[in-house]
Amino acid sequence: MSEHGRKVKLLNIRQAAKVVEGLTEYRIRQLCRSGELPCIKAGRKILLNEQALIDYVLRAERRQSHE
Repeated sequence: MSEHGRKVKLLNIRQAAKVVEGLTEYRIRQLCRSGELPCIKAGRKILLNEQALIDYVLRAERRQSHE
């Protein structure tokens, strides 16, 4: 559990790609490598916080709507 008493849901790359339609596994890996999308490396696995992924997509949508 997090410090706020909520559970944190971690997703692997494949699960993350299913959560956000339109983002491929390849693109999610790119975003993690570049640091644009926060992730955790656990051995060879890349894990993403589900809420951080959703927040990233919402911020990207807001940026595009202001262009």
